[in-house]
Amino acid sequence: MTLGLILAIIGAALAAILPGIGSAYGVQIGGQAAAGVTSEKPELFGKLLVLQALPGTQGIYGFLIAVLVMVRTGMLTGAPVALTTQQGWAFFAACMPMAIVGLLSAISQGKAAVAAIHMTAKQPDSSAKGITMTALVETYAILALLVSVLFVFIGIPV
Repeated sequence: MTLGLILAIIGAALAAILPGIGSAYGVQIGGQAAAGVTSEKPELFGKLLVLQALPGTQGIYGFLIAVLVMVRTGMLTGAPVALTTQQGWAFFAACMPMAIVGLLSAISQGKAAVAAIHMTAKQPDSSAKGITMTALVETYAILALLVSVLFVFIGIPV
């Protein structure tokens, strides 16, 4: 296994792990808030569940980038490509937008979801507004996903 391939694997791992941590935290704080509100107003469960789930998408995006790197490097087929060190660093760098933005945006989205859950507790008809506010944070995760995808498929000749 070449140093380049190891660097690509580390990048892919970070792209999956960091947004996964952020998503777990974001969903967890949303779940705490939703559980508190649901204990008082069980009829809001469906609306609150959507808000709690929103920060979980970054973990999915990070997983997607990791799989794409594994496809590009031949790790999924069992025939890994002998990457140069420069190519390995390029894959590593391609994973960083999703890794870093995924971690931070999932945590931020969790905090926005908590605020939207509290708003929904006071005004149940405002849950769609809360979903919109929480989903705005998602924009930056999607941009990071697109940058990482473009770098993985277009920016690195293999």
